[in-house]
Amino acid sequence: MDLVPEKKINPKIKRVIGVVSGKGGVGKSTVAVLLAQSLAARELRVGMLDADITGPSLPRLLGVDSFRAESDGSKLFPIVNEEGIRVLSINLFNEREDEPVIWRGPLLGKAIEQFWNDSDWGDLDYLIVDFPPGTSDIALTALQTIPFSGLVVVGTPQDYVSMIVSKSVKMAAMLKAPALGMVENMRTMVCPHCGKETKLFDDGNEGGRARIGLPVLAELPWRKEVAQARSLRWSSLSAEAKKDADTIASGMELALASLKSASAR
Repeated sequence: MDLVPEKKINPKIKRVIGVVSGKGGVGKSTVAVLLAQSLAARELRVGMLDADITGPSLPRLLGVDSFRAESDGSKLFPIVNEEGIRVLSINLFNEREDEPVIWRGPLLGKAIEQFWNDSDWGDLDYLIVDFPPGTSDIALTALQTIPFSGLVVVGTPQDYVSMIVSKSVKMAAMLKAPALGMVENMRTMVCPHCGKETKLFDDGNEGGRARIGLPVLAELPWRKEVAQARSLRWSSLSAEAKKDADTIASGMELALASLKSASAR
């Protein structure tokens, strides 16, 4: 079985970045949206593909959950949020956002293929793909269908999480999708009252970092205003949260540049 079939290139999309994790609950979708918002704030053309078909969250996080996407029978058309980010998610085709998607693997994979092959994304500098957690059939289809420029891996600083995350990193390597680095989320908590940072995890995670074998692109604290926000609109983010988002974006762009430099040698 060929794990890496030929992929369809979209010449209008310059770079495709996947945001992955080994497990849920580590803030993967939040990191994906913060990355997209920072890139859009730099006046780059940004799209987001919600590959988490059974647990979609991008429409709400981007503030477009009251809208519905359209199709002309051959093409799907993304919804555009107030920052100009184009987004496609299965929730934009459901009548209600709490409708469950009860599909078997082949249908889930077909949805990913349609979001990539049959969608009018227009001209983009970046398409950010928010993966489902783990190494499921959806993740496999996405890695086999979409030509990724690189993957950003999200995890929390716990040893057992690093063990699970390393599975996603190894899967990406098997499918020849370059992992750019890791965003380590929620190492500390910022007190909403005094601003003091407190460690949430203090388990000596150097061994976990070594297991994953990736550079750390950003270390993000838990912030109440981010964790409890209904949507993560750039205009409503605090200066500190915007700085966190910019750190993710800058780390990702540096890793991409290093990857390009290495491949040119």
